[in-house]
Amino acid sequence: MRSDYALYAVAIIFFILTGTAALMLADPERPLWVLTTAVLGLLFAGLGFYQRPRPKAAAIEAPPPSPPAAQTITEVIVEEKPITITEAAPTKLELTEVKGVGEKRKEQLKALGISTVERLAEASEDDLAEKLKISPKITRKWIEDAKKLAEKS
Repeated sequence: MRSDYALYAVAIIFFILTGTAALMLADPERPLWVLTTAVLGLLFAGLGFYQRPRPKAAAIEAPPPSPPAAQTITEVIVEEKPITITEAAPTKLELTEVKGVGEKRKEQLKALGISTVERLAEASEDDLAEKLKISPKITRKWIEDAKKLAEKS
């Protein structure tokens, strides 16, 4: 027996008990019985619906291929156009491409006259650290990274 049928049967039993409890007029606990059996009936009906088997997708067969005599072959001629390649100008590296330099530091460096990665690579780490009031280790890392980026471009 499928499990959804068993759950539906239990739900029907609870609905019958709900009807019976509703008909008993002299019982003072009638509203509690009616509510409890109705909720349990709905619960089991929902579980039965959840446990039902899902329909499987039907396999769709492709139509048989048409005979070769019925096929027509068309030839398409495409004109080839020459492709022109232009070299792009070398891109200017932004200061924010240096690891550890964000927008705030970029503005601070521009205020000091350093507006390109190349200028940062040429800067003195001690002077830069003193002017920005940060550790020379940080400026050393910036300058090393700027030198690497300048070499790549």
